[in-house]
Amino acid sequence: MVMGGGGFRFGIYIGMYAALREAGKAPDVLLASCGGAIAAAIIHNLPDPEAQRAWLSSEAMYQFWCSLRSTDNAVLLGTLLRAAKRKMNNVSAPVIPDLFNDYLFEIPPQLPFPPATGTPAVDVAIIGGKLLFDASDVGQPRGRRKLYAETVFCKERAAAALQGMDSPLSDPRWGDHAIARELLTDSSVAVTDAARISIADMIYFRCAHHRGDEYIGGVLDLFPVEIARKLGEEVVMEFKEAFDQVFAIPAWRSVLGVDGNARLRYANSHLADMRIDSSDVSVVLEKQQLQQKLDWLRNRIELRMPPSYEIFVQHMQDQWRYGYQRAQEALAWPPRQQPTVRRANRHSKPLSSIEP
Repeated sequence: MVMGGGGFRFGIYIGMYAALREAGKAPDVLLASCGGAIAAAIIHNLPDPEAQRAWLSSEAMYQFWCSLRSTDNAVLLGTLLRAAKRKMNNVSAPVIPDLFNDYLFEIPPQLPFPPATGTPAVDVAIIGGKLLFDASDVGQPRGRRKLYAETVFCKERAAAALQGMDSPLSDPRWGDHAIARELLTDSSVAVTDAARISIADMIYFRCAHHRGDEYIGGVLDLFPVEIARKLGEEVVMEFKEAFDQVFAIPAWRSVLGVDGNARLRYANSHLADMRIDSSDVSVVLEKQQLQQKLDWLRNRIELRMPPSYEIFVQHMQDQWRYGYQRAQEALAWPPRQQPTVRRANRHSKPLSSIEP
């Protein structure tokens, strides 16, 4: 099962997994990137689906959300200006980016992962990207230099299945990108450490430091469909919503040199044995995540937390129910006859109707 992205709506993946397990279709491997890596780590550490669901709404998770802070770089006008420059510049990764200092939010050193209990019911493989440059290179013209090595943090069995594989993103069809050819694997990193690496970002959070190396997160490859095919005979993945064309796509092009639109189209059309349609997630769960507040008077971008723990609990339960219901819909379709029409073009059910 691919858990690609999700941001702070990662609770949907806990619900999806619960529905699959309940139907006797639980995956053997979770292949996760970015926010999906948090869900994968929770599932790995808590084999019981009800315990997974409860942890989403735990006090520890709420305190984690509340501890996120804006940095000095979260200047509203400056951020919008940089976004406008990326939008107008069509060159793929023209300079080596500053992933060490140029980010908007500080993330706590300790992520809200539950202590491991029992024997994990599923293996986990998590996507990251090892930086092939350091802080002294920032600002230099990239030329043809490759800046990132896609890395899969996984156990030995998965690493053996991926041996000799090139990074799917090294293919020139994705643009004049900065991704190295070789796909790296690392079986020495704990699942929770790998998840922390995977949420490192190119805009929001600093690159992640681990054992002397620096990593960009799973944003490097939010749709690792080719890797999934190497790891399993059957693949479950989402039908994803479109990227934001003002901020996300230019950021991918500027930092990674990757054509995000082309990559998304491929991922949404690439054969999956089960396709879970989450293309309306930003509509149905518009408020059920961490919100950004644009403070024009103070010229700041701030994070808006749920105003109370009770509202936070409701938001996380809404995420879980959304994922559970969408997976139930996918389970009702015969194999290899999954729908290809985006839910955003159909009627979306209100949350009140999304119940297990």
